[in-house]
Amino acid sequence: MLVRQLGLPEVLEIVPKKHGDARGFFSETYNAKRFAEAGIELPWVQDNHAFSAHVGVLRGLHFQKPPFAQDKLVRVAKGAIVDVAVDVRRGSPRFGQWCSLRVSADDWNQILIPKGFAHGYMTLEPDTEVIYKVSELYAPEHDCGIHFADPDIGIVWPLDSMTPTLSAKDEVAPRLRDVETGFEYSEN
Repeated sequence: MLVRQLGLPEVLEIVPKKHGDARGFFSETYNAKRFAEAGIELPWVQDNHAFSAHVGVLRGLHFQKPPFAQDKLVRVAKGAIVDVAVDVRRGSPRFGQWCSLRVSADDWNQILIPKGFAHGYMTLEPDTEVIYKVSELYAPEHDCGIHFADPDIGIVWPLDSMTPTLSAKDEVAPRLRDVETGFEYSEN
């Protein structure tokens, strides 16, 4: 298993080993022991599976406020996405900064987004399926969002002049400066 830091050091790309032969392939996409050996010990409590039929479906930027904050381990079973993480920890030297990663079935990679980061993704291929683990159950009263095009963050989405397909909630999401995130940065 390969683990590497992205543009925000807390956000990680994880590439599990994939073994193939004439029958197809086998891969452990999550193994608690191997993750612990890499310093990643999280209590996964829920798996989510999302399907997007079209290119340009944009979901996010989402996070849950404490005490129901979620770590996320995101992978793509079919298709491809650009996945984005934004630091929403007040007082962080990287507050409001973002990083992205192309996550795809072909690349067989995953992205680990820790608590304190908003998460969003946009589909790059039709019929994309995203599967992700979370470390806390969904708590609608703690669900929060930030507008995907917040100019203070300045995410460069690969829209190529297309208009993304958004949920009604994501269309009216506030800017980061108007959100009480509930996260405070700590160097520990």
